[in-house]
Amino acid sequence: MVEAAFTTLALIYHVTVYDLRKEHANAVVGLLMTIVQSSLFILGFYGIYMIMGVRNSPIRGDFILYIMSGIFMFMTYSQTMGAVAGVGAGGVGGLTKHGPLSTAVMITAAALAVLYRQTISIFVLLWGYHVLVKPITLDQPLACYAMLLLAWFSGATVGLVFLALRPWWPQGTKILTQLFQRINMIASGKMFVANTLPPFMLKMFDWNPLFHIVDQTRGFTFINYAPRNSNLEYPIYVGLAVLMIGLMAEFVTRNAMSASWSAGK
Repeated sequence: MVEAAFTTLALIYHVTVYDLRKEHANAVVGLLMTIVQSSLFILGFYGIYMIMGVRNSPIRGDFILYIMSGIFMFMTYSQTMGAVAGVGAGGVGGLTKHGPLSTAVMITAAALAVLYRQTISIFVLLWGYHVLVKPITLDQPLACYAMLLLAWFSGATVGLVFLALRPWWPQGTKILTQLFQRINMIASGKMFVANTLPPFMLKMFDWNPLFHIVDQTRGFTFINYAPRNSNLEYPIYVGLAVLMIGLMAEFVTRNAMSASWSAGK
């Protein structure tokens, strides 16, 4: 059992490295692309706020840090969901034919690759802003990173559900995955402060676990903000429930699917 555990961990490590180098032969270039993508999102939302006439943070604190707190959680959630949903073309990719590699190993590796890239990107951007622009302080940095892990976990569970659906309806599932990512651009609530939303608007967002994660992150980031319209338990319970659904759906799909399903492609 110990040998099997180390073999599995070694497989996860190597497949994670493979995922990190899949798009770019040089892993450093891949990290730089992630940093650039996050920077463009931050600059884009900063520009939107400027156009809207919002020049100060709705929370007492740094404006850019307020934007970052939402962007980082959204990027981690969205990219993890997309990476897990696209693992091995729904479980029949070429790599899965090589034992003892399994779908579980590839799912774990895909999620870890995103977490690694996002963690490095966040640390670089925060350090760069702190050193080059102005000093910033996070009220509870460890709790903020715990929220990042929760966003990562939640995105992976949703991606697992889409992964299980993909062999049954490949093109439709791909469209649904992209649609869900686009919906979260607004439904995540990263442009709003939950404490200031009226009840009729709050109902439009509080169904989304990412909305709670973003709001709780801002509570841990800013000493002057105490979230009242979100909680930690909801995204945890929803994430566990979706994980169980995803595992059961993936088990059924793996037992029912055949390589001949993709023979005509």
